Formats: sequence, C-alpha cells, structure tokens
Amino acid sequence: MQERHARKHKVLDLWATVCPATGMWGTVIGLVGMMRNLDDPSQVGPNMAVALITTLYGSIVANAIAIPSARKLRTYDEEETNAREMIIEGVLSIQAGDNPRILGQKLLAYMSTEDRQSLEHEVKGD
Repeated sequence: MQERHARKHKVLDLWATVCPATGMWGTVIGLVGMMRNLDDPSQVGPNMAVALITTLYGSIVANAIAIPSARKLRTYDEEETNAREMIIEGVLSIQAGDNPRILGQKLLAYMSTEDRQSLEHEVKGD
C-alpha cells in the first residue's frame, strides 16, 4: 500500500520540481522572441506576456496544485497506515487473549490526542 502511495507522491513531487523550470523555459522563449523583435514595438508586448505568464503558470501548478496535493496524499497515507496498524494490533491482541482493558489502552496509543479526548467525552456522555 505504501509503495503504491509513494508512486503517486513521486509524480506530484516531480510536477512540483519540473513546473517552475518549465515556466522558466517559456520565459526564455518569450524573452528571445521579444529581443528578436525589438525593432517592432508591436511584438514586444505579446512576447513579454508569454515570458511573464509562463512563469506564473509554472509557479501556480507547483505551489497551488502539486505541493499541496502531495502533502495531502502523504497525510492520507499516514492516516491509513496508522489505521491498518491499529487493526492489526487489535486482531493480534484478541488472538493472544489480552484483557479488553489492556487492548483498549494499546489501541488508544494509535489515536491522536484530540481523538482520544473526543472518545473520552463520548464515553462520559458529555
């Protein structure tokens, strides 16, 4: 499961790395076009626009899409891994015949502080 998730993280990490560089390629292309046509003022604006917009697009894709998506996938991976480890621990403890109170304490260790507090409030009836 973690290997499958890692492949998806790597794709987004690659996007985060490559997109700004790709935007810079567009910038260079736009600047070359601008320099090539300096004698024609009507060509300077459109080529400058290409130069600026490609940098913007590269930055947006990396910083607004790829990096946050990769972080979110990593968080989901951690949560799913933790849940599966908790399930395995529970099944093995049941199989070993552990006392239910001990099992409950073992499983609470897998939960975040907020989740534990929420569970305590539910049990107390708050």
